[in-house]
Amino acid sequence: MMARYAIAVGTFYRDLADRLIDSARGAFEEAGAEGVDVFEVPGAYELPMVAKYAAESGRYAGVACLGAVIRGETTHYDYVCGESARGIMDVQLATGVPCAFGVLTVENLDQALARSGGGKRDQGAHAAEAVLALVALREQLS
Repeated sequence: MMARYAIAVGTFYRDLADRLIDSARGAFEEAGAEGVDVFEVPGAYELPMVAKYAAESGRYAGVACLGAVIRGETTHYDYVCGESARGIMDVQLATGVPCAFGVLTVENLDQALARSGGGKRDQGAHAAEAVLALVALREQLS
């Protein structure tokens, strides 16, 4: 699939972000992507905005949105998770550019590590694969 893709990533947890980026980039490259650009933002809450910028630029076939939100002692987790997911969905529906939700929403660091950087629960790779699947379906149906 010769196309260019974007990765939008919240870097609040830098080590997790790097693992997610590596696996998403690997999935895009394995599928034959022409190129992959990475755009970093402070956290998951900012992902919808950068996804919108990338989608509206016309340069990308799709955007994989990555990051991690780990539950703490307050309700902040609920707001960040829900609003980032809704915002990313809104971007793809408004623009027609596939945007995948590859944000880890977990209880602790062990769960985050198990879902990043390899293995069958790798959210970075799954987000890229979701974008690729939607791009293929869009081409098939157009």
